Amino acid sequence: MHFSSLDLAPDLQRGLAEYGYSEMTPVQQQAIVPARRGKDLQVTAQTGTGKTAAFAIPVLQRMLDTPKATMEKRPRALILTPTRELAEQIGAAITGYAQFLPLTVTALYGGVKMGGQTSKLAAGVDIVISTPGRLLEHIALGNVILSDVEFVVLDEADRMLDMGFSTDVFNLLQQTATKRQTLLFSATTSPAVNELSHKILRNHQQIRVAKTNSTADTVNHVVYPVEENRKIELFEQLLAEHNWFQVLVFTSTKEQADRLLAELQKRKVNAAVCHADKSQGARRRAIADFKSAKLQVLIATEVAARGLDIQGLDYVVNFNLPYLPEDYVHRIGRTGRAGASGTAISFVSREEEQTLERIQKLIGSSITRINKPGFEVSNRGSLLKSISRKVLTGRSNKATATMIDPVSPAKAKPKSATKPGRAK
Repeated sequence: MHFSSLDLAPDLQRGLAEYGYSEMTPVQQQAIVPARRGKDLQVTAQTGTGKTAAFAIPVLQRMLDTPKATMEKRPRALILTPTRELAEQIGAAITGYAQFLPLTVTALYGGVKMGGQTSKLAAGVDIVISTPGRLLEHIALGNVILSDVEFVVLDEADRMLDMGFSTDVFNLLQQTATKRQTLLFSATTSPAVNELSHKILRNHQQIRVAKTNSTADTVNHVVYPVEENRKIELFEQLLAEHNWFQVLVFTSTKEQADRLLAELQKRKVNAAVCHADKSQGARRRAIADFKSAKLQVLIATEVAARGLDIQGLDYVVNFNLPYLPEDYVHRIGRTGRAGASGTAISFVSREEEQTLERIQKLIGSSITRINKPGFEVSNRGSLLKSISRKVLTGRSNKATATMIDPVSPAKAKPKSATKPGRAK
């Protein structure tokens, strides 16, 4: 189905064509028409399916259908996102769609000075894309007023809840117009997301484009069992053997990201990190260099798991499995986007086997294991047996614990030397 069949405003259609859009994705086919009619929506669709256009196009068209003068500090449309990167990306996309329209678009996010954003708001803006925290800062300073907002979009609503933005979101929505249209988009669903939708949506329509919490069919999933302390070694070997280029690597902590970067730099691999300790400018440069193929490897923590859109990204590596199984869906959603194929590679230590089981249960399929020669690990059954033996041994020794000090026979003290109440 082509965008030309939607009978959009000619200048909006022209902007989409210039942006390279011709055929609609499934989520766009299902969401644009009811949203254009003013319906509140709760949309669940996996990453990389074209959700930005699915909510931006009907909002832009509705604003054109009822034109109003651009007002100082008073936007008509508000799009809330969980991360700076996503706000920046959505801002760039909507600016592209609206390049021939008399509408102004501004993205607000932390990590940069307030001055430039304040000036744009004062000059007048029609559409604001923002993270909740930065928007509240601008409101507190009197830089923006939300009472005229008639279109609200919550993008990556599930992630916003995971990051603890629930109270901020409710606070912001209470400041918007009473009669507003609200569109809630998420990649995964949960009781918390459903509860949020029932609180903020009115007579809404639910749209589920793919199986709940599913991953794209275009992504091939593989797992490499490996000891935790050998993950860097395994990654370096696979990188050299397969000559991977443009690999996005997710780590669980900033320390792991920095350690991997240091080891790659020793081997003259062009790499950079993207995590919360880096300034917004540094993160933006790292992502831009990665997109332009100046970097072979981009190492990121969860901060980049949402909204990072890189055309033709073939490989995503989970250096560690995410704490929440739902975050696996978001991480690997960086590859296999818009119908292209991709590979999601996960390094799994014995201690992460239970997390892997939860992920497989969530996505509804088993993940292929590849046992790399030289990196063999004992299986989880052996680990559990070992733990069981330790537990049993501890129980059997419990009866003699009052007579023998567990440190060593040489350091054992007479029972009378032990202070009352002190645990051994």
